Amino acid sequence: MEAEDRDRSPLDGGPGCGHLYEMGLIKTVRQNAGRARYTAAQGLRSAWYGGQYALARRRSAGFNRPGEPVFKPSNKPNLKALRKAYFDLFRQDRANIEAGLYPDPVNREMRLRDLPRAVRRARRFLDDVADVDRRRLDRNGTEVRESDAADPERFPAYFRQNFHYQTDGWLSEESAEIYDHQVEALFTGAAAAMRRAALAELAREVQGQDQRKVRVLDLACGTGGFMRQVLSAMPKLALTGMDLSPPYAQAARENVARWPHVEIVEGAAEAMPFEDESFDHLISIYLFHELPPRIRPQVLAEAARVLKPGGRVIIAASLQFGDNPGVDGFLEYFPEGFHEPYYKGYLKWAFDPHMEAAGFTPERLQLAFLTKVRVWRKGEA
Repeated sequence: MEAEDRDRSPLDGGPGCGHLYEMGLIKTVRQNAGRARYTAAQGLRSAWYGGQYALARRRSAGFNRPGEPVFKPSNKPNLKALRKAYFDLFRQDRANIEAGLYPDPVNREMRLRDLPRAVRRARRFLDDVADVDRRRLDRNGTEVRESDAADPERFPAYFRQNFHYQTDGWLSEESAEIYDHQVEALFTGAAAAMRRAALAELAREVQGQDQRKVRVLDLACGTGGFMRQVLSAMPKLALTGMDLSPPYAQAARENVARWPHVEIVEGAAEAMPFEDESFDHLISIYLFHELPPRIRPQVLAEAARVLKPGGRVIIAASLQFGDNPGVDGFLEYFPEGFHEPYYKGYLKWAFDPHMEAAGFTPERLQLAFLTKVRVWRKGEA
């Protein structure tokens, strides 16, 4: 090699330039192929769940009761804004994957070996529409309180309700079996991607650390679907899930069984069964709009208690009024069509003063379709 070639940068057209070009081309081809696979998979998923949602709507009587005025939101729904937010969600999801925050999602319901189970859940979801619609027409969201499972000594009154008019509320194995499917159908296949926006924030906090030494609490973990996403990205994370529903907690245990170091416990968010300063980070998905306003500050106080100084709390919750004004009208429809007794008040509830009163300061905010993800830091000791 001549001396001038040795001194020349590959970017100046030296012998290494062709190698860099080939590497860049390979990277571009792989990136484009990954995007194509992602688009096809998410498109199929959206069609699968969106079709079921459309069918469920045709089988139901709608939001309004016979003889009542037709509901009209005070804010005019903007379909263009809703569609933009929907597609922006998936663009950001793909960007997070390419940034290495988490791997490509495995759409379990779309895999051939899992298809029979997915079809079974779809049938159970659609079979349940008539019962859900009956409760909607009767405006009966507390039917579950009549069951033996709704023990008033064990569960607070606000919990013993048929949220979304769903059969058995949170208190049966059957409810736990189809709940995630119901949510995906409601959001036409976007629910998992909205949750991954919270995963992205958690990944940013954990990057560069020994996962085995980072303790994270998934508060109100439900059936553990989000925990599976977390562990797919960070398999050694010291993750704990907590939920008040015994059937949902059991479903979560089954969902994370391949990670034996993960723990699932039962308990109420306003009285967590953990010692002070037990966790480095806490994450909460879709909890706060289903809590009475008097309980929310209690939960935040408990979050501050169990977090270590400097720890982060990541809250993924429904949008509120003003977060994306174009979809405010759609948010108004939600409590009309589904039993959400605390949602109307939540839409105007101010997080900031309550978070600050609990000792948290805001760090980041990300909108993800109909979800907003906020990161808060607990003050140092």
